[in-house]
Amino acid sequence: MKLSDVLADGFDAIFYPGGHGPLWDLAEDADSKSLIETFASSDRLVGAVCHAPAVFRHTEGADGKPLVSGKTVTGFINTEEEGVSLTDVVPFLVEDMLKSNGGDYKKGDDWASFVVTDGKLVTGQNPTSSEDAAKKLLALI
Repeated sequence: MKLSDVLADGFDAIFYPGGHGPLWDLAEDADSKSLIETFASSDRLVGAVCHAPAVFRHTEGADGKPLVSGKTVTGFINTEEEGVSLTDVVPFLVEDMLKSNGGDYKKGDDWASFVVTDGKLVTGQNPTSSEDAAKKLLALI
């Protein structure tokens, strides 16, 4: 199924898993942006883990500000990106983008599970955080 064919109706949450791919595709995808904004504006759950918080690069809240502005968030941290030697390969660093979009960025130790929940927004720091992020999102449903 193509992302453009996905309708928010009938779903309680949207969850983006990580991997480097979202930095190039989902961060710039208008259909993804629209889905996230639909979920957020209708007070439904939005989750992302590892590199997937890249999807918040262009998303906006109802106030026209970046969706993460003023929210406590996390995502793949700069030192972890350095640890895999991809700092100069990726189009942008998730940590830097979340901060520049006004997010109250928090992080745990490199490669340790770290998840942040702010209202109906759940974000996880790295691959180790995937299970905990999913469980936190499910617990909110």
